[in-house]
Amino acid sequence: MEERTNQDPKEEERSLNFIEQVVTKDIQEGVNLGRVQTRFPPEPNGYLHIGHAKAVCIDFGVAQKFGGVCNLRFDDTNPTKEDVEYVDAILEDIQWLGFKVANIYYASDYFQKLYDFAERLILEGHAYVDELSATEIAEQKGTLTMPGKNSPYRDRPREESLELFRKMNAGEIEEGKMTLRAKIDMASSNMHMRDPIIYRIIKYPHHRTGSKWHVYPMYDFAHGQSDYFEGVTHSICTLEFVPHRPLYDYFVDLLMPEGTTYRPRQYEFNRLNLTYTVMSKRKLLYLVKNNYVKGWDDPRMPTLCGLRRRGYTPESIKNFIDSIGYTKYDGVIDMALLEHAVREDLNKKATRVSAVLHPVKLTITNYPDGEKELFEAIDNPEDPQSPTHTIPFSKHLWIEQADFMEDAPKKYFRLSPDGREVRLKSAYIIRCMGCKKDESGRVVEVFAEYDPETLSGRSESNRKVKGTIHWVPFEEALDVEVRLYDTLFKDEIPQEIEGESFENLLNPSSEEIISHAKVEPFLASATLSTPYQFVRTGYFALDPDSSEDKLVFNRTVSLRDSWKKVAEK
Repeated sequence: MEERTNQDPKEEERSLNFIEQVVTKDIQEGVNLGRVQTRFPPEPNGYLHIGHAKAVCIDFGVAQKFGGVCNLRFDDTNPTKEDVEYVDAILEDIQWLGFKVANIYYASDYFQKLYDFAERLILEGHAYVDELSATEIAEQKGTLTMPGKNSPYRDRPREESLELFRKMNAGEIEEGKMTLRAKIDMASSNMHMRDPIIYRIIKYPHHRTGSKWHVYPMYDFAHGQSDYFEGVTHSICTLEFVPHRPLYDYFVDLLMPEGTTYRPRQYEFNRLNLTYTVMSKRKLLYLVKNNYVKGWDDPRMPTLCGLRRRGYTPESIKNFIDSIGYTKYDGVIDMALLEHAVREDLNKKATRVSAVLHPVKLTITNYPDGEKELFEAIDNPEDPQSPTHTIPFSKHLWIEQADFMEDAPKKYFRLSPDGREVRLKSAYIIRCMGCKKDESGRVVEVFAEYDPETLSGRSESNRKVKGTIHWVPFEEALDVEVRLYDTLFKDEIPQEIEGESFENLLNPSSEEIISHAKVEPFLASATLSTPYQFVRTGYFALDPDSSEDKLVFNRTVSLRDSWKKVAEK
């Protein structure tokens, strides 16, 4: 059978990962008639994070690459933790990443089929209603070196188990009093095969089915069967599901009618772990609920909505995931690789603008009073077709406080009262003549003289200086708020530290708010969808908190990896 592929030339150059190799082999051998169907099955109990993006890319990417279909299936089997808010957010994030959802399904679509299958298992002797508590079940399961003990209810009559199971679903039994367990092997070397719970009682309204059901299937029971109902061929999971695979196969084999040729199969890849962050939705929810962050979309969060708000692009995330690849062993990826990916992408896309985060006034004493010039700035030097915009220049400007030093060392190539010269970007060479201080001794104004023969790009002068600094016009500058972000945690692997509360692990300098930065007037028309490079500073994105009265910009990433150097000290 001919391989179905939509590869572009760049994709063909890249070697296939091990999952793509499996799919290629299956197509060639006609497994499931050469059909490719995957699914992305998130539980709607939180927002997607960068780790989920890796699963999204392989699930949707494999389907796209081999001309197949990828369904989005919400694993809504625990109504106490799920919400429509999360359903909508997950769909938005997948579409933002650039993937098309073929079909949208819910595990709840199959509640009746799953329930009917559970009753069949009871009647065939493969399941029983147990009255042991969760603690008792855990105790009688044994250990890795000792077999488990049979429940005293394991051999109760099938008809009795069926009657009790129906009472459980009718709401006649209290939560925690009974469960439905599969009858497999209490001596199995795989703990998941030791009579796992497949249904539990939950008396809580479901966001789709209301109060119709009082029993809900466990993930291990619903997963494989839902795959089968939908026609999934390649069920791709993370490595923690490797020991669950025998249970997946066991239930699918019991469900399949005799003589069926189609069969879903599970494959596992390494999950994404990043330094200086956590990937547990439970821990992320804890941060949100306890106000350690400002919501799921806080720019310090590893959620896709947080990264999007911070200014990360879909392409940068997909390029990052492609660069780290898919393997069969877990590891921790350095945050610097993700930042490198977004720098590379934004360098090609970001509009260059001037912004002064810590402004000090610069007066060019010999520049004519009342005169103004308009200098042209290229939006993006990396793009030959890039448009330009203008920035006004006059006697008074704003420059960075760090670009002036009263008592400067020899290799300081910026402004100092000893007459040092610098070039003002896209403008003239100036020589520092002194400064003015307030009563506290703080420098409030820097004085300089300019050389009118040194206009950038049109100067015939051979004079060269070692430093170039940026500036914004004094009168026309916009007053904006700038938010600088660092890592949320101060420890490289926060999830591995035991006995510590999150309060002790959080980085107290993860957010710095600068209330009165100055930017050039061109940014008055800034949009949420446009990335910006503040020259010499970093990449920034307009924040949704912005208003007509005040713009707010988030730093996506610095121009260079500065936080790691600090962390290593």
